[in-house]
Amino acid sequence: MKILLTGVTGQVGWELQRTLMTLGEVIAVGRNPNNTNWYMDLAQPDSIRHIIREVRPDLIVNPAAYTAVDKAESEPDLAMAINGIAPGVMAEEAKRLGAAIIHYSTDYVFDGTYAMPYTESDKPDPQNIYGKTKLIGEQAIAAVDVPHLVLRTSWVYGGRGKNFLLTMLKLAREREEIRVVDDQIGAPTWSRMIAEVTAQILAQASGNVSSFLASKSGIYHLSASGQTSWYGFAKSIFAHDPKRSQLKLKILTAIASSEYPTAATRPAYSLLNSQKLSHTFGITLPHWQKTLELVLASHCSIP
Repeated sequence: MKILLTGVTGQVGWELQRTLMTLGEVIAVGRNPNNTNWYMDLAQPDSIRHIIREVRPDLIVNPAAYTAVDKAESEPDLAMAINGIAPGVMAEEAKRLGAAIIHYSTDYVFDGTYAMPYTESDKPDPQNIYGKTKLIGEQAIAAVDVPHLVLRTSWVYGGRGKNFLLTMLKLAREREEIRVVDDQIGAPTWSRMIAEVTAQILAQASGNVSSFLASKSGIYHLSASGQTSWYGFAKSIFAHDPKRSQLKLKILTAIASSEYPTAATRPAYSLLNSQKLSHTFGITLPHWQKTLELVLASHCSIP
């Protein structure tokens, strides 16, 4: 199987490049022409079409996205090009080749007003540009009628890149007090777990990956089990940090979202129900605290 993988310098893409290697030939593309053999500009449809037609993959795996949630409010056109238009172009090219596509989306497609974890059948109602463009990307793929999986995940973090975990650890070594929002609820999800689950799904394909995904096409929620707030996440990070004796932090304060205004509105509750994925593929998703402990224990180089 020949796999075209985008976004290889991102959190999920970096992990996918490693988990997918046992399943076939992985052709990694990035946005920096100096760092990868293949360069794809996701804001330019012609660039996307050119690379896909050159590589002729059996499967396109697309974790690449415009993920700067607040900045997207002032760059809606760029966010739309990368999150909304590019996935549809990839899907069109995949169909042209008889290939399949796996795409990643977000809990931010929901408005956060539910009191129960969102299922795939719940109606999206994104409240910010990032969520709106990601939803359009989902819809663009579905409209092409190509074998596909759209995997929605939430609160992605890991031992590299830019994410809440690394930001908290950095701040805790610089400040005596940190204030963290306590009224937004979700499930922190390790980037490596997302990549491993993707590989586990694909490992079930015997023969043609397009045929396998054609019978299972659709949206699936892929998020760690359990729930917490950003404050609860931060509290757990510091409690399990093997280098906590080095922390300057003395006070961790819980605050309301209103005390930390941002350009983009975040959903107050964006917990995802991942039972459909578990039932379809027989994969159990671990509790967010267990994976956090593993990340902190295994990434001694985290600053």
